Amino acid sequence: MNKMQIDLATSRSMVELQRSMTSGSVGLTESLGVTENSTDFGSVLSSAMSGAPVSSGTTVKLGPGVTWEDGLLWQQLGTVEYQGEAAEQVTGSSSVTAADLREDSIVKTSFEELITAAGEKYGVPTSLIKAVIDTESSFNPNAVSSAGAKGLMQLMDGTARGLGVSNSFDPAQNIDGGAKYLSYQLQKFGGEIAMALAAYNAGPSRVTRLGVSSDAELIAQAHQLPSETQAYIRKVMNARTKYEV
Repeated sequence: MNKMQIDLATSRSMVELQRSMTSGSVGLTESLGVTENSTDFGSVLSSAMSGAPVSSGTTVKLGPGVTWEDGLLWQQLGTVEYQGEAAEQVTGSSSVTAADLREDSIVKTSFEELITAAGEKYGVPTSLIKAVIDTESSFNPNAVSSAGAKGLMQLMDGTARGLGVSNSFDPAQNIDGGAKYLSYQLQKFGGEIAMALAAYNAGPSRVTRLGVSSDAELIAQAHQLPSETQAYIRKVMNARTKYEV
């Protein structure tokens, strides 16, 4: 099957259009309030994971003026911000393919090798590791939370020691330890990503007490999760779209 061909002018137009559509959504999830209705939260997360279409006319109880059209999550996790002129990065050709544009849209980080190594070592998708780092610390290796969590993946001192991390501000140690801890949660909860993220944020015992065994069941019990954890799951899933191929 022949790849869809896009001429250079068209590809540039597509990139500019994408920029104009998404420029207002960067950092939006940081300011969004958690939905006041757990059913709304569940329907959003369910649609995001299943890929089901979302009605463009539907609104949820978030911040004033916020609708389903706002932010990447509310667009079914299907749109990412283009990080530069994709067409300019393709040399020796007068046209680019849809695959080229998609690959060029993936956000690169300053810790690619460390993240790739940790992902392969513990069997965790690199896009998920990056999304957690993005949400936890915005890729600041020196970040410290008000609760005392440190580094890229915001490890608490006790957790860090248990993971063999002696210096949470060392990117290599922090990413390795954080990816290991995330892999524990994925294994504990049968590979269910939302459950693993809830456990990473609120602790595995909090998720276990809900008595759920799948992301779908977690959605149904979303109102029992702390508001921070509901927002955390949403933010990580949002961020992950920037790093998926």
